[in-house]
Amino acid sequence: MKFNTLGLSDPILKAITELGYITATPIQEQSMPVVLRGDDLIGCAQTGTGKTAAFGIPILQLLSVQQRRGEKCPQALILAPTRELAIQIGKSLEEYSRYLQVKCAVIFGGVSQHSQTQLLKGGVDIVVATPGRLLDLINQKLLSLAQVKTLVLDEADTMLDMGFIHDIKRVLQHVPKQRQTLFFSATMPASIRKFADTLLTNPVEINVSPVSSTATTVNQSVYFVEKKEKMALLCTLIDAHRIEQSLVFTRTKHGADRLAKQLLKKGIKTAAIHGNKSQNARQKALADFKKGSVTLLIATDIAARGIDISDLPFVFNFDLPDDSETYVHRIGRTGRAGKDGVAISFCSEDEKSNLKGIQKLIGFQLEIGSIIVNKLIH
Repeated sequence: MKFNTLGLSDPILKAITELGYITATPIQEQSMPVVLRGDDLIGCAQTGTGKTAAFGIPILQLLSVQQRRGEKCPQALILAPTRELAIQIGKSLEEYSRYLQVKCAVIFGGVSQHSQTQLLKGGVDIVVATPGRLLDLINQKLLSLAQVKTLVLDEADTMLDMGFIHDIKRVLQHVPKQRQTLFFSATMPASIRKFADTLLTNPVEINVSPVSSTATTVNQSVYFVEKKEKMALLCTLIDAHRIEQSLVFTRTKHGADRLAKQLLKKGIKTAAIHGNKSQNARQKALADFKKGSVTLLIATDIAARGIDISDLPFVFNFDLPDDSETYVHRIGRTGRAGKDGVAISFCSEDEKSNLKGIQKLIGFQLEIGSIIVNKLIH
């Protein structure tokens, strides 16, 4: 389906055409007509499938044709689990609406609220927010959600994993009951389904990009290595592949910090990003990584949500994830838009069951890495 067949306004078509949007992805093709009709939607879709455009573009279309009165309370609210994802959604909306008179505010904690409240005072049409800071501003009477017509919950599974369910329920008390609700989740276990059923009215269900699928453009391999040898193996591979930029996943925040310190001692430009870091520290680490002054960005899974880096050639799984689906999300950071990518995983003895689950999910055995471990640089 071509975007120009959806009845979008000329300003939106002009903006997305300049961004290279010609043909809709499966999630966009199925979701956009539903959103434009005003129906509720429950979508199972992973990061990287184009779901921000799937809800963002039709919301902008609806806003552009609505007759607005004098008030400038938000008409749409998008809830996201992390600051990084909220910022990324806000950036995308800004790009889609560059030729519209639509204002968007991104609200998140960990930084001073002054600039955010000043933006709200000027009036906004769309608020993208993490639940905690949003509730703070509501409680301070600095923001009203009484005019919200469309509510989006993005990456709902992550929000529940992070313990936001009570915050979300509090937010819902401030949003009109008569509204359109769009619910997106990468996974749909019973707990998520039950929660969705409490929010949605006769939703259209969409399920795209099965979580078991990995891009054919990503070369995947695994190295069997003792835990204590992992850091030396990583250094060897960085040198062998002449890696200038890579995302490295660890299972824990403590593990991310420890690895970053070890790599810095080896002279490798490294930064860690996880939930215990301040917002400013996280944004600086990401900015340094994007501009190339940091070679390795060490991240936990939650912190990596919302990171969108084009042309990322390498991803390392320093620790294998406990959840097999997380492996697919991680390696989906490379090999995007038809470009080649490399995903290298380390597997210690106690992670072999994790590897077995991953290979069962993706349907094939990972290629065994070829660098000989006993030649590692110590």
